Amino acid sequence: MTDPSRPPNGPGAPRGCPVAHGGDDLVRLYGPEAAVDPIGIYGRLRKEHGPVAPVLLEGDVPAWLVLGYRENRRVLDNPGQFSRDSRIWRDWNEGRVESTSPLIQMLGWRPDCVSQDGEPHRRLRSAVTDNLHAVSGRGIRRHVTHFANKQIDAFAGAGGADLVSQYAEYLPMLVLTRVFGLAESEGRRLAESSAQVIKGGAEALDHNERIMRILGELTVRKRAEPGSDFTTGLLEHHADLDEDEIVQHLRLVLITAHTTTSNLLARVLQLVLTDAARLSGLVGGQLNISSVVEEVMWNTPPLAVLPGRFATADMELGGHRLREGDLLVLGLTAGNTDPEIRPDVGVSVHGNQSHLAFSAGPHECPGQSIGQAIIETAVDVLLHRLPGLRLAVAPEELTATASTWEARLDRLPVLFTP
Repeated sequence: MTDPSRPPNGPGAPRGCPVAHGGDDLVRLYGPEAAVDPIGIYGRLRKEHGPVAPVLLEGDVPAWLVLGYRENRRVLDNPGQFSRDSRIWRDWNEGRVESTSPLIQMLGWRPDCVSQDGEPHRRLRSAVTDNLHAVSGRGIRRHVTHFANKQIDAFAGAGGADLVSQYAEYLPMLVLTRVFGLAESEGRRLAESSAQVIKGGAEALDHNERIMRILGELTVRKRAEPGSDFTTGLLEHHADLDEDEIVQHLRLVLITAHTTTSNLLARVLQLVLTDAARLSGLVGGQLNISSVVEEVMWNTPPLAVLPGRFATADMELGGHRLREGDLLVLGLTAGNTDPEIRPDVGVSVHGNQSHLAFSAGPHECPGQSIGQAIIETAVDVLLHRLPGLRLAVAPEELTATASTWEARLDRLPVLFTP
């Protein structure tokens, strides 16, 4: 992939495309090491390569990982230079990425707003944002309270539970079934499939097909029987989305909203339960849960790596020479902990909302208020339902498993008064 027309990289010169850095020697953002120590990998890459590093994604597909906060903002704020449209992805166009690759579920082009820029993006995004704003005013907190209590009822008499598998893992999807106009019974299957799409691996394609089938059936039903839900809102929006655009946006919102919110909820509960002062402050009303959420957004954002952007021309970024069509993935965790902007990560970030957890620029997450409402209500219900809530293990025994895109808490065992 090196360009023979260019001079070799000399000292201080921008360094070239990912494969030119050594092919088999490149760090993989997937596999056994990445699953247990992604933070260590980000640190080593930053030390060796600076704010942008060559890496390999699943299937040994080359990419640039953006580690620096300022470099992330440059990419996110400039879609003219760094497009979300994967139809310009050189490795795809030159046949080095199979259509069955699990990366396609995260990076492949679709007729949705995150795959496009400019006017097509604005048209499609307006349908999403208008309807997210509409449903956010229709009792989101009431839905969360209902399903939170229902989840807690299943274990409240036991005196102990795993708040990942018995609470955070499914609660956001149950709320989304109500928002979308889906049957509650679909919630668990959709949650499992959404998690698998983000995780990747051989089963990602099958799980994506399951999601698309359920959402396709939902669209047909809502066209015949409209209601006051997100799906009907897309069908009736003045942007006049076609059938494929509607289903693809349902998929987009369902997967991203559930996986990010469930991960964020688990991390917020982890932070609360490993700090007695925070726990007592929340229970006693002296502390606002939004400050805890803010801290998690900085230190363990629900998406550690955001897919993906594509260089629209040859250019330089972070001391490296990018070629037109190169893939970039955005290190949100790495950017939020960049020592250039946070030399001491122990210093409070209270009141500082300039984190990257919701992305930035034209593609910034439009559903932040809904996610915030789910988190705040879910934590509040839990703390008031379970007296004496406390961790059942030492904080250092809590572990997380990472994929390329996220690091999820494995379990959060707790005890409480039945």
